[in-house]
Amino acid sequence: MEMGKPHVLVIPYPAQGHVIPLMELSQNLAEQGIKISFVNTVFNHKRVLDAFGEKVNENGLLHLLSVPDGLEDGEDRNQLGKLTERLCQVMPTQIKELIHKVNESDDDKISCVLADITMGLALDVAAELGIPTVGLWPAAVFQLAMLLSIPKFIDDGLIDEIGTPLMKHKMFQLSPMNPSIHPMNLIWLNIDDSLSTQKIIFDFLVRNNKVVETSDWVLCNSSLELELQAFNLVPKALPIGPFLATNRLGNLSGNFWPEDPTCLQWLDQQSPGSVIYVAFGSLTVFDQIQFQELALGLEITERPFLWVVREDITKGKHHNYPKGFNVRVGNRCRIVSWAPQAAVLGHSSIACFISHCGWNSTMEGVSNGVPFLCWPYFADQFLNESYISDIWKIGLKLQKDEGGIIRKEEIKSKVEQLVGDENCKTRAIELKQMVIKSVGDGGSSDKVFKNFVQWLKS
Repeated sequence: MEMGKPHVLVIPYPAQGHVIPLMELSQNLAEQGIKISFVNTVFNHKRVLDAFGEKVNENGLLHLLSVPDGLEDGEDRNQLGKLTERLCQVMPTQIKELIHKVNESDDDKISCVLADITMGLALDVAAELGIPTVGLWPAAVFQLAMLLSIPKFIDDGLIDEIGTPLMKHKMFQLSPMNPSIHPMNLIWLNIDDSLSTQKIIFDFLVRNNKVVETSDWVLCNSSLELELQAFNLVPKALPIGPFLATNRLGNLSGNFWPEDPTCLQWLDQQSPGSVIYVAFGSLTVFDQIQFQELALGLEITERPFLWVVREDITKGKHHNYPKGFNVRVGNRCRIVSWAPQAAVLGHSSIACFISHCGWNSTMEGVSNGVPFLCWPYFADQFLNESYISDIWKIGLKLQKDEGGIIRKEEIKSKVEQLVGDENCKTRAIELKQMVIKSVGDGGSSDKVFKNFVQWLKS
């Protein structure tokens, strides 16, 4: 029987911050001549196609497929507890059926399943079918080290069997050179406020830990230069990042919203190193008070700013900008609903990045040598904030007042402090040069990637 070409089935967890790195890796593999079938949920598949806005080249090496996520039409996919619970119920069968369907209709049978480690259930299905498995970890490898330490945290009496911290104020730190985490910011505790979500997510993450042992490869969107200590804690995890968004074929990025490229022309008109870029990823939600305070804070910096305001970024139907705000800021401000972020961060007019510190945003900022003001919202973002401000020292934390609000004066003073800090800027540029080298020819991440491609082709 004649062996077909390598054919990789790629399966992200169905959230924007997971689809993007898996799509970037898929693009990089397709460039190496490897055929990819990329599986979104039906709901996200439609969003990706609508946002892309043109026909995806179907005779290329990258094919987009979809499976149901188990939720009804009107249900809220941003409720990650419910989404995760349904995925666990429907996904294994869906993926098994999809693999059989692809194998029946395609000369090149699925030779490998590459899934988000957060979708460990897909890797379990592949293993059951005897298909080689690769797990991609789309966040900091230190976050993975924390999750793999859960049994130890339970044994040491730091958390109970469902992940509730037993010491509410003792910072978690695996070793001195690694980020420290406040117990209430452990990933399963801050997805939302409900105990049922905590339990669903905690069990889900613990279950995913097993696939780290069973997968043929564990690849990370990170580099040794950024996380040497953490890679030492998870010897099986290998760095192939940071993925650089310049590698996109025909610009299919896996974005859920259409990018507004006109902001790049606006940036062209601003002076070098003058603009504050403000973006909070795909899931951050603000109440009206915080939204207004942010608007006023940006206004009183008296600097030009580019602000990404998603249509669903505030609670309620409308964004209530402060009275007279638009008139007062005029052309010194550009507001878009979604930005071509990698291109923005690479633009010479950017001074700093006010960010929720999602890992993709963190990697894009680092890869472009841009200093950060950290405004984490949930999930792994507090850990990433610790990397940025405590370990790499390329950014500052924004402090909340006693009511939990980041006030306009705090925004203004931190922007001034950051923009005036030459050491911080220098470190950001040095870090950029290190990571660019790691993905460049013969760099530490490049070597792993090339070995991986060889393995896929064998």
